[in-house]
Amino acid sequence: MSTVNVGIAYAVLSALVFGVYLFVMKRWFTGYPSPVFLLLTYSLVPIVYLPIVFVSNEPFLPAGNRVNVLASVLAVTAVTAVGLLTLFRAIRVGEVSYVSPISKIVPVFVLPLEVGLLGQHLSALQVGGVVVATAAVYVANWQGTALLAPLKRARQSRPAQLALLSAAAFALVDVSKRVLMQELAVEPTTYIPVMAVGIAVLMTPLAFRYQVPPGWRGDLPKFVVAAMFVAYANHIVLLSFQLLPASIVSPIVNGQAIVAVILGAIVLDEAQFRARLAAAGLAIVGIAMISVG
Repeated sequence: MSTVNVGIAYAVLSALVFGVYLFVMKRWFTGYPSPVFLLLTYSLVPIVYLPIVFVSNEPFLPAGNRVNVLASVLAVTAVTAVGLLTLFRAIRVGEVSYVSPISKIVPVFVLPLEVGLLGQHLSALQVGGVVVATAAVYVANWQGTALLAPLKRARQSRPAQLALLSAAAFALVDVSKRVLMQELAVEPTTYIPVMAVGIAVLMTPLAFRYQVPPGWRGDLPKFVVAAMFVAYANHIVLLSFQLLPASIVSPIVNGQAIVAVILGAIVLDEAQFRARLAAAGLAIVGIAMISVG
């Protein structure tokens, strides 16, 4: 199997794991304010990730440029927090049917960023695959309005603008992950613990503004499971970033939304099931185009 196909396999697997995580999060944690959920989950990530750290036996920081590496990971973590907070704010003040599709067009920003900043070259077929896979993610999040209505409202809608800012932030995160994994040779066993601690620290002052549900201790096993999803899904996707450009990895990984909404349609009997299946078909076509290209 070629390096490209191995990287695509990692990206697809991470999308599946992330998709199940999104579904579980919706089923188990709807009663928790977002900063509280993020604080509790990401605080547990370094603990559940320890077995991978021990098995990998990699140095925590590369020799020679440790300060720069640590500073870079922390900077990416801060941008990740911005993306999370703007997304949650957009959902809080806007309609999910308009916010959700826009927030998932991350690859639209990744492709020009990587081509412009890093000089990445993709074949015409691969670019087409990125476009198709991105369209799949958009359709998967479509909730019965006019298909292009979310984008048309983006110029006037504050929630839509926040969703766009969130997508741009996560695009910068994806491109930065590629640089960290390939150019700076950062190992996942370095990035994930630092990222998790950084997110937990940044969420702490925000979490204290909310009242934690009284039964949170009884939900700790569920938070452990959520932390495992976050840790291991991130590990798999970083393996993909070690092998492929961000412009290829990003649309595949964002296919997690398709997994989540199909699970929701089947298990929770949510609406728009045909649109979800169409999105899954588009995603498969897009991934095939990227792989062949």
